[in-house]
Formats: sequence, structure tokens, C-alpha cells
Amino acid sequence: MTAVKELTYDIADINLAEKGRFRMRWAAKEMPVLDLLEERFKKEQPFKGVRMAAAMHVTSETANLMRILIAGGAEVALAASNPLSTQDDIAAALVAYYEMPVYAIKGETNAQYNSHLDSVLNIRPNITMDDGMDLVAMLHTQRSELLGDVVGGTEETTTGVIRLKAMAAAGKLKFPVMAVNDAMTKHFFDNRYGTGQSTIDGIIRATNILLAGKNFVVGGFGWCSKGIAMRARGMGANVIVTEVDPLKALEAVMEGYRVMPMLEAAKIGHIFCSATGDMHVFDGHHMEVMPDGAVLANSGHFDIEINLKALEKMSTKITRVRDFLDEYTLEDGRRLYVAGEGRLVNLAAAEGHPSAVMDMSFANQALAAEYMLKMGKELKGEVYNVPEDIDREIARLKLEAMGVQCDTLTAEQSAYLNEWSLGTGH
Repeated sequence: MTAVKELTYDIADINLAEKGRFRMRWAAKEMPVLDLLEERFKKEQPFKGVRMAAAMHVTSETANLMRILIAGGAEVALAASNPLSTQDDIAAALVAYYEMPVYAIKGETNAQYNSHLDSVLNIRPNITMDDGMDLVAMLHTQRSELLGDVVGGTEETTTGVIRLKAMAAAGKLKFPVMAVNDAMTKHFFDNRYGTGQSTIDGIIRATNILLAGKNFVVGGFGWCSKGIAMRARGMGANVIVTEVDPLKALEAVMEGYRVMPMLEAAKIGHIFCSATGDMHVFDGHHMEVMPDGAVLANSGHFDIEINLKALEKMSTKITRVRDFLDEYTLEDGRRLYVAGEGRLVNLAAAEGHPSAVMDMSFANQALAAEYMLKMGKELKGEVYNVPEDIDREIARLKLEAMGVQCDTLTAEQSAYLNEWSLGTGH
């Protein structure tokens, strides 16, 4: 740990701060909704005296969210939500220019990762912000003495929302959490367009292979996987979708994708990528039939979608052949390649989502935190959706910033939609 002006932090290199500040500014150019919120937050100070603990991907976009929270009066401590998702120059910029306690190093060990989560909880948070729910889990299991200070929290990932709902169903969640991930302005845009573009970016950076003409297997057809499938097809790949939900599988068919069981897709796939939030989407029996040279990637939050332990048992040698690309040589001579150590490939091997789409997601985070401060004490220990008026206001602000206008209902149209008695002949 280092101490500067009584500030504690644990980052890779404080000397990277200036580079990080430039990258923050570049990202901010496409985050006009956050800028609008910053103007209001500076005036109203909605977070004055509020302590926030955040476990998030430490990127230039996240840094701009931190900037507006601080502008609103918050005291924020930030840890990484994934060992490979930190941008070290951004962590340095937040420490140097915002005097913010940051605990995040790209490539940190699991022990460091857990230590960093514990460090941000030392702030004794009133609000939590999570990517994946590890912070909330640690708060409940290892730092439960702090629960009395917490008003509420926010969660930004599909995986985290799944875990939180399971926790709430078991009666274990002790404070309300807003499912930012399920906001329309999150899953329609961030999950689909952000994940789609950034995942393809990560795979290409890790491998530098041509997607055109390849069989690209997408595990799942939720919002993130829809984006991956869409962008892979746009690059000329032959996209195959695997699903367990017949409705989603049918939707994929109607979208023009080939749909088949994973075991069948495994025999013909060249590139495999999943984003389901579940474990072992690519399992040992799938790897046994994959072609020589197949690439496996994951865009779900945790590194469990590829069964790496099974792959290791099948392998005689593991070689790092490129940055963020490992070659597994199997007993029969086939070689399978894993991008980004099986972690979030868009952050492990690339820079994550473009800032323009994170503008809406992080506006949701900020407004959800503000809502929790106002309403959290009246809510139960459950998972709540983002209020529709917040969602629509973010969409309106984004359109305004883009110079796009849309229609509004006339008084007559509004009255008609709220009148049950008008039908045929009226």
C-alpha cells in the first residue's frame, strides 16, 4: 500500500496518471448525458456526505462516472470487479487527479482481488455499486458488521442480477439493489451494441484472425449474445447460435441464424464465444470434438463459461502464443486457443464498451444511486427495476445530445389511449 496525502490506494504505477487523464477526456467527449448530470449534481449536491463503495471495471468510462459522483459530493472508493479488466493508467488518474482511493491492478491475483474488495468496504458504504455482485457477497459474508450503514446498491451485470435474485429468493439479501442491467437503456443498447462491438474487438485483438467465412458459435441468445451474433455476422462470419430456452432459440432462427445443440456446433465451429452468465457453456465433451485451431472466448462476467480445468486435464502443454492468447496442446495433437484467460474478452484483451453506449449505462448507475438514497429505507431487501421515468429520461437526454428529435403525443392521442369506451364506430 502507498500513502500520499493520507490517501491509501493500491495501483500499478502512479506515473501513468497523465496518460489516463487524456484517455478520460477522450471518453468524456462521447458521454454528454453524464455531463448534463454533472451540471445538476454540482448545483444540488445529492451525494453530499454519502460514502460509496464501488467494484467495477476500472476503465476510462467508469472514471467519468466516478467524476460526476464526486462532483455530486460523494466520497467514493473503487476496486476492480475483475482481475483483468483494469486499465492501469485510469486507476492512476483517479488517484492523482481526483484523490480517490483506488484498489485495482491489471493482472492482479485472486488474493489481491479479494483484498481490494475488502479495502473499499473500509469506507463503510451507504451505497454499493457492483459489477458481478462480489462486493455485495463479501459485504454479507465477511463484513456483515457494515450492513447497518448501507441504504441500497446498484448492479450492472447480467451475472450479478442473477446472483442477487437468487440471494433475495433465499431471504439473504439485507438491503435493496437496483438492477441497472435490466434497464431498457442498458440491455437494449449497452448489452447489445456495446458487448457486440467490444467482444469482437477483443477477439480480433487477441488473435488477429479474419472472421469472414469462419463458423462463429455464440453461446446463448440473450441481449449480450444477440449483439455478438449481430456483429460477427456483420464481419462476414457464419453464425451458429446455441440455446436452452426454446423461445430464444426460435427468435435466433427467425433472425436467420443456424441453431443447433452445442455438441453439434462444437464439431464445426472455428470461433466460440459465450455470454450467458452460466458455467461450462463450453465443457470438456465439447472440446473433445472441436477442430484443431478453434478459438474459445467468453464475454460473460466470470471465467466459468469455459471449463478451463477440463481443458487443462486434456492438455499436454499450455503456451502463451500472443498477449492474451493461450495455446492448449491436446493429447491427440489438436490445439485449442483461449482468449483472455477465459475472462471477459472485451476487457481482458481490449478496452471494453465504447464510451457513447456507457454514457447511458452510467447515467442509470448515477440516477439509480440517487433514487436509492431517497427511497432505499422504504424498500425491502430485494432486487428492483430501474423506474421507467428514469429510463425514458436517459433515452431523451441521449437523443437530445445526438441532435435527434422524436414525436410526442397530442392531447387528443393521449386522451384516446387512456379511454376504454372508444372502439369501432367512435
